[in-house]
Amino acid sequence: MAFEDFMLPCLNKKLFGVECLGCGIQRATSLVFHGEFVAAFKIYPAIYTLIVLALFLIFNIFIKFKHDSKFKIGLIILNLLIIVISYIYKITN
Repeated sequence: MAFEDFMLPCLNKKLFGVECLGCGIQRATSLVFHGEFVAAFKIYPAIYTLIVLALFLIFNIFIKFKHDSKFKIGLIILNLLIIVISYIYKITN
C-alpha cells in the first residue's frame, strides 16, 4: 500500500464539483516526499512556503526572537496570496 491509498477526497469537489483552495496539497506533499519537487509545485504552488511556515512555527516554539510575530504574519500573508492567486489561475484555465 502506498501513501496515496490513504488520501482523503475533497468533500467540496465531491458535493459541488468545484475544487477548494486546499485541493492538491495532499498530492503535492506526497510528491515532495518522493522527491518530485517540480511536480509538487505544479500541483500546489504554495507547498514550499507552507513548509517554510510550518518549520518556522515549530522552530519558534523552542526559540523566540524579537520580531517573530511580524515574520509569522508575513509568511501567513504570503501563503494566503499564493494560495488564492494559484486557485484563481486554476479555475480560470
